[in-house]
Amino acid sequence: MQYRTRFAPSPTGYMHLGGLRTALYAYLFAKKNNGVFILRIEDTDRERQVEGTAEIIYETLAEVGLTYDEGPDVGGPYGPYVQSERMEIYREHAEMLVKRGHAYYCFCGKEELDEQRLIHHASRVSHKYNKHCANLSSEEITRKLSEGTPCVIRQNVPEEGKVFFNDCVYGRIEVEKNTLEDQIILKSDGFPTYNFANVVDDRLMGVTHVIRGNEFLSSTPKHVLLYEGFGWEPPVYIHVPTIMRTADKKLSKRDGDAYFGDFIAKGYLKEAIVNYIALLGWSPGGEKEKFSLAELVEAFDIEGISKSPAIFDIKKLDWLNGEYLRAMDGEEFHDKALPYIKEGVKRDIDTRMVAKLMKDRVERLTEIPEQLDFIDALPDYSLELYTHKKMKTNAESAGQMLAEIFPVLERLDDWRQEAIHETLMALVERLGCKNGQILWPLRVALSGKAQTPGGGIEIAVILGKGETLARISHALGKLK
Repeated sequence: MQYRTRFAPSPTGYMHLGGLRTALYAYLFAKKNNGVFILRIEDTDRERQVEGTAEIIYETLAEVGLTYDEGPDVGGPYGPYVQSERMEIYREHAEMLVKRGHAYYCFCGKEELDEQRLIHHASRVSHKYNKHCANLSSEEITRKLSEGTPCVIRQNVPEEGKVFFNDCVYGRIEVEKNTLEDQIILKSDGFPTYNFANVVDDRLMGVTHVIRGNEFLSSTPKHVLLYEGFGWEPPVYIHVPTIMRTADKKLSKRDGDAYFGDFIAKGYLKEAIVNYIALLGWSPGGEKEKFSLAELVEAFDIEGISKSPAIFDIKKLDWLNGEYLRAMDGEEFHDKALPYIKEGVKRDIDTRMVAKLMKDRVERLTEIPEQLDFIDALPDYSLELYTHKKMKTNAESAGQMLAEIFPVLERLDDWRQEAIHETLMALVERLGCKNGQILWPLRVALSGKAQTPGGGIEIAVILGKGETLARISHALGKLK
């Protein structure tokens, strides 16, 4: 048997991290077992659908490398792969269940249903439909249908016995059938409900393993009963734990930590995001934490999926993203960093030199502009910055050193890093001082900061001779 998994999102918004992780696990499981990974768009909830978000799904999966073998835009033998294009299939299968006695037409209107709900509320019993229309005669059903009375089709859930299924993560789950409502499977407008279309499509598309979030555990008994009604074998169920921001708080759009695009905008690499969410609720075993997509395929095993909610640790993602940045070669990092360098610096500078200095200093690309803000304009700074116990410097000694530095740099014609370094080291030797007693005052004078990408020499190269001398002159004025 060839394994077939699917990712079946609804086009109701941007790609949620939880949804992307579900897609990732379905992809990894299929590829690990030489199977087929399917994309299906479940767009039957017309009220929640957002125009253009189906395209975002396609683009996101392509961006992170989750290439599907069958789907709306690539085709396949079991299409269409968009539910709104499969309406006749759902109608035929709903009517098939009616003929088998596992579903029935329901003509109850809103007023009748509201009255039932009020009665149950007053009686303090949990509300579920009372099967009124399940007892209609065939003649009455035929008459109402011929008169065009609005109706839905409901699943006919037996009132006795238990329904059970085995989940690869949560084990055997049993539910009393009398706790389940006769859910609507086909609405009055002809659109199927999620629970019904999901089952029909999984069966007709040959899905062997259903991997999805554990929020669907409560719906699965109804799905199993639908499979039984059709006389079909259910797929293997693999429910994965929820991703939480904290132990009692979910990821949210308001906090900017719910969607894949949020993290790209914050300067995280797609490879790091995929790597990190793979580890949210799944353990590969061992100490290794940095995996390429190909390595994740090789390592993935559903035995490593946890039952417990996965807590999203932003510091862990920062660390992992930093590891990816540091692993890049210089040219690749420059290309990634260039937009952020240009955001932070408007003057003409050597961006490759800046990128080289930044490579080991950031965990997110968005940290780059804030670390370069001194290049365009020297910030106002306190003279206390010149005091450095380890370097044995203070404002008085800094003034003396900068007064020595200015003329030797002013006479220097070769403004390359090597030449500036040789000149300043010659000054250190002539004055008989430590390197830091020259370089620390220079760093502060040129940047107005205690921490910078690179030291005073690198900053001087980036700023150029004119700006360097102007800032040293400005520092001497402040120190006087």
